[in-house]
Amino acid sequence: MMSRTVSSWILSSARSSVILQGKGRWYSICIPNRNRIKWKLVFSKTCPYPAGSCSLDRTFSFPKALRHTSTEEEHISFQLSPAQINAILRAGELSHRTLDLHGKSTNSVLRFESNQLASNSPIEDRRSAATCLQTAGMMFGVFDGHAGAACAQAVSERLLHYIAVSLLPRQRLEEIELAVEAMKPVRPILQRHRHPGDVEYQEITSQYFENLRVYWQHLLDLDAEPGFSLEEAMICAFKRLDSDISLEVQAPQENELMRNIALQVAFSGATACVAHIDGVHLHVANTGDCRAVLGVCEEDGTWSTLPLTRDHNAYDEFEIRRLKREHPRSEEKTLFVNDRLLGILMPSRAFGDVQLKWSKELQHSILENSCDVEALNIYQYVPPNYHTPPYLTAEPEVTYHKLRSKDKFLVIASDGLWEMLSNEKVVQLVAGHLTELNMQKPPLTFKKPVNLGYMHNLLLQRKSKGLASLDRNIATHLIRHAVGSNEYGEVDPEKLAAMLTLPEDLARMYRDDITVTVVFFNSEAIEGYCRNHE
Repeated sequence: MMSRTVSSWILSSARSSVILQGKGRWYSICIPNRNRIKWKLVFSKTCPYPAGSCSLDRTFSFPKALRHTSTEEEHISFQLSPAQINAILRAGELSHRTLDLHGKSTNSVLRFESNQLASNSPIEDRRSAATCLQTAGMMFGVFDGHAGAACAQAVSERLLHYIAVSLLPRQRLEEIELAVEAMKPVRPILQRHRHPGDVEYQEITSQYFENLRVYWQHLLDLDAEPGFSLEEAMICAFKRLDSDISLEVQAPQENELMRNIALQVAFSGATACVAHIDGVHLHVANTGDCRAVLGVCEEDGTWSTLPLTRDHNAYDEFEIRRLKREHPRSEEKTLFVNDRLLGILMPSRAFGDVQLKWSKELQHSILENSCDVEALNIYQYVPPNYHTPPYLTAEPEVTYHKLRSKDKFLVIASDGLWEMLSNEKVVQLVAGHLTELNMQKPPLTFKKPVNLGYMHNLLLQRKSKGLASLDRNIATHLIRHAVGSNEYGEVDPEKLAAMLTLPEDLARMYRDDITVTVVFFNSEAIEGYCRNHE
């Protein structure tokens, strides 16, 4: 049996392995998957938060009653019913359809569907989606945290607002500033689309707003109209937010809670991939190793894949050359060690992670003057060969693509998905799922009189054709395949159950947190945009 084989191999390997420990420092573990060995950054020490401190990991949690907490438990079962598997996989589902006042969609975005599955406990990934209210377009973001969820949480709450502010004309910025100064209500610039479990931290929203205000005041201080292109706006927003994260932890804080939050955000990290869609104009800004891929339906009905991002890591020649240009030749051999930046971090671009951006002296000064940072899982660790910081940047790479009617969907996901599935496989799965959902369902033609037995038989016919068992959310469908596929690319229920019930201290060795957002395009609206602007 598949589950028995998987479970016995997992438990025997885990119980005989050596667990690295060491004063809460970062260490690397080897994560096997079907294609290659990949190293990821994890944090070895976990502590309860003291009174007066705050954990930013208070996020939406997936059903945990079915998940074991440790490989040390004597009796571990990998058995789950189909209903239990679905409950776990579907807990984080979010979907939204764009409709006008008449119930029709005239937007180039028809709908989006999103989901998450935790490996870390709690999950370190975050996601965002919003409609721009004072400029045109919609934005979608996926954020992959490491060394905790704090940085990913902060970036998911703030980055889309920084981008939106960057796009506002001077007149509108002046109106907003006058309203805030007079303590009058300000019309929102974004409408957020949230999962009921997504967390926003009200205790720090006011400070985040004040720092956003400082940013738009800076834009108003420019001699000329800001007039950013969308690419410039996204780059400026990414860099400014990362700078604010760094400065906030250096600024004096009267409130200990705010101080602890700023520390956690700055000393953890997050990669980010954000898409802005306005009519036929698609811009994708990427920092790190999240990924965005376009699904294209060709004229002959076949599907092709168009990647819109590059993974910023040691496997990318452009990143290697960039870092070599930015640092002395004497450091060429130490910039990447074991395919990690300074032997520490897999992505070569990220928010936060001030340990790889600040001088040794600044790190020491900040941590020395902070109370009980050990309880916050923060430790000063300067890697070997740390000579010319910063080694890490949050500056994104921005890709522009003009949408065509044959561009059907965009998949944005954290690397937890791409470690398990190729770009081509993801597009194939989404396309196949669309075909299945659009299949002609058996007509519900009723004989008279209608009785319960007749209705029951009709429902059985549908179920036999697989229509009742499909995931309605495409992100769930992708996660199901990423976690449960066998060597033939088919979902093995027993393997899926085993992977979902892995003990918390072991799950991260076999799969990462997975976050997926799939944006479906409105082909008719795109054709209309093209006709009107020819």
